[in-house]
Amino acid sequence: MYVRRVPISSHYSDRTPRSGVPHAPRTRRAAALASTAFALSLLTVPAAMPAHADEKNPADAAKEPKPPAQMSTVGGAQLGRPGTQVNLRKGAPELPTKLSARSWVVSDAESGQVLASHNAHWRLPPASTLKMLFADTVLPKLPSDREHKVLPSDLEGMGEGSSLVGVKEGESYSVHDLWRGVFLRSGNDAVHVLAAMNGGVDKTVEEMNEKARALTANDTKVVSPDGYDRPGQVSSAYDLTLFARAGLQNKDFREYAATASAKFPGETKKKDGKTKRESFQIQNTNRLLTGDVGIDPYPGIAGVKNGSTTNAGNTFTGVAQRGDRVLLVTVMHPDGEEPHGVYKETARLLDWGFDAAGKVEPVGELAAPSSAGGGGGTPKDGEAGGSSHAAARTDSKPSGGAGMAVGITAGVLVLLGLVAYGVHRRWPLPDLARRHRR
Repeated sequence: MYVRRVPISSHYSDRTPRSGVPHAPRTRRAAALASTAFALSLLTVPAAMPAHADEKNPADAAKEPKPPAQMSTVGGAQLGRPGTQVNLRKGAPELPTKLSARSWVVSDAESGQVLASHNAHWRLPPASTLKMLFADTVLPKLPSDREHKVLPSDLEGMGEGSSLVGVKEGESYSVHDLWRGVFLRSGNDAVHVLAAMNGGVDKTVEEMNEKARALTANDTKVVSPDGYDRPGQVSSAYDLTLFARAGLQNKDFREYAATASAKFPGETKKKDGKTKRESFQIQNTNRLLTGDVGIDPYPGIAGVKNGSTTNAGNTFTGVAQRGDRVLLVTVMHPDGEEPHGVYKETARLLDWGFDAAGKVEPVGELAAPSSAGGGGGTPKDGEAGGSSHAAARTDSKPSGGAGMAVGITAGVLVLLGLVAYGVHRRWPLPDLARRHRR
């Protein structure tokens, strides 16, 4: 079993102790005794004390919100406990030390096993990672070649400072173009147009909440379909992982999530008596997919969604493959002290997950949708609702083979069966060399 280490803070200040009450002035004698004790301690304490980059000032730590003492136990009782949960076997690698996120989950995308977690069911603002649930709900309902002319009402209700792809009133867009705007640029304008095509924001929010319940994502409450900060809008690292896993079964979802850059339609303009509509280049804001200053693309990454708002901080869910193993990692709200911290912490957890696979006892598992496996009902707290063993029993005639990832080379698609869904569906996970750059 893993025992959490409690680091000794290197930023201790006697001005603001952990209790928050200033120390009383010391007498000279007390000060002298303290100095003598410190000098003696140097003779007994090793000189090379490790300094951890993730240590925090106790006063700052006291201001951090605390996870509930009891959380949902969907997926397993251990996932309902606050703090880091991991069961290391002999020879298993230790978890990364530089982790500041309030919540995170590392899971195997095929088996559904949760390899490790930290406050997995803590209900937090999700930011634009909630767009994965929006896509799970709306994407299958709208044909990709359907065209829509944008009305002024389609763009109403967007929050101030929303991320935009550049949708213009009076212009027509295909559903395919709008989904690129959602996935690549996290465009709230594209979300609102698609919601209008789906019957409106209110209807879409209602359907998203219903979809969350169907996916056993009971930590989630949707108020705005784009993930913009709204009172009461929450999700969890566990639920966001469920949304990504469900979406990756859809080939269009996979394509959009893995697209690094694309052309997006611009405005129609008249020039020299001719009417012409230009297009402009958009790039995916997922930095583990495209790279950025100080961060390289992660090997084998194939999506899925990042987000950032004032209340949520930075959030991210990523999927990547190494060999025959595919992992999903969700990270919510790192402390912000490290540039691109949400991506770097995700990369560290992916590295750990690939190294630890087969060397840890799972701390839980990802629940299957309530309609999968012949169960019908939503699992209760404490029930996994979708174990790979139960799924295997209910599906005696799997389609598409053994449900294993089969090979990955440049230009080759990987086929993966999601065993825990009770149906051995196979979906391609493109490697980085096959990113769409149209």
